[in-house]
Amino acid sequence: MPPSIDYRSAGLDLDIYENTIGRIGQLVKRSHTPGVLGSFGGFASLFQLDIQALAKEGYQHPILVTCTDGVGTKLKVASMLNRFDTVGIDLVAMSVNDALCYGAKPLVFLDYLAMPKDDPLLAEQLVAGMAEGCVQAGCALTGGETAILPDFYAPGDFDTAGFVVAVVEKSHIIDGSTIQKGDVVLGLASTGLHSNGYSLARKIAFDHAQLPVDQFVPELDQTIGDALLTPTKIYVQAVLDVLAKHRPAVHGMAHITGGGIVDNLPRVLHAGHKAVVRRGSWPMPPIFTWLQNHGNVAEAEMDRVFNCGIGYTMVVAADLVAGIQAVLQQHEIPSWPIGEIVAGDPIVEWA
Repeated sequence: MPPSIDYRSAGLDLDIYENTIGRIGQLVKRSHTPGVLGSFGGFASLFQLDIQALAKEGYQHPILVTCTDGVGTKLKVASMLNRFDTVGIDLVAMSVNDALCYGAKPLVFLDYLAMPKDDPLLAEQLVAGMAEGCVQAGCALTGGETAILPDFYAPGDFDTAGFVVAVVEKSHIIDGSTIQKGDVVLGLASTGLHSNGYSLARKIAFDHAQLPVDQFVPELDQTIGDALLTPTKIYVQAVLDVLAKHRPAVHGMAHITGGGIVDNLPRVLHAGHKAVVRRGSWPMPPIFTWLQNHGNVAEAEMDRVFNCGIGYTMVVAADLVAGIQAVLQQHEIPSWPIGEIVAGDPIVEWA
């Protein structure tokens, strides 16, 4: 008889898989909100919409808003440092900040994690970051999927994706349709690269400058690895607070991700309205200057690849800029009037 073949010999150890699931259960529960039903480990997650509570909050026709996103090659930096607890925050941030652009409040978050072999410690760190991100965003990590794919990913590689469900009152959807000439573009500070432009950033730092990931960089006052691994800012609580106090004054919002301000802000502009953005109207964090100088990156390329220090934009009524900034400052988010809306095609023009 030929030797018996089992799942372990094919690359998947079910005992280690159970260890992985056991490690992440309590981390998931940390983020649970009152709407979560059932226990961790079922075939799907259950979330109860409290219609009466929603009605008290002003929801008459609640609309569900859904988003999905990943972290990209920032995961490579995490692998180089063997530190994975922050990229889970990035994963949550990329989806909840997108949903927020419509004025939506995140409710539940799901993740998908794919690895070449089971790695309980890696999964635990990733889910710990996701749980932290969900706590920051005020939503519940209700479940997900861990896929072990031997022969599909190279050793040490993995990928993860996130999915969020949010809610917004139909009459309160913010889609840019109320943007008008004279509105101010308010830029909210980023914490660094967030989760975009890492293929270029890694090429500059590790291929061109040939820095080891733990190299201290005086201009950054930290190692290059730490600078690149800084988590994406989650803007949810601050912006929802702004909306609670000044919703009619907020006419449009854009999450500044891949494509920078030049590609993302026009997504909320409508015909007849152009955004004029003033260079130098906000302080550019040192990581961007460092990358531009060491890579000799053209200004136009910086505009299209990186957020350059502005992670989120709000197009607001000019007479309430100061009040909105005050609310953001209470949440420790610096902001600057970086431009205004004028007549023209729905593009960004630099001034």
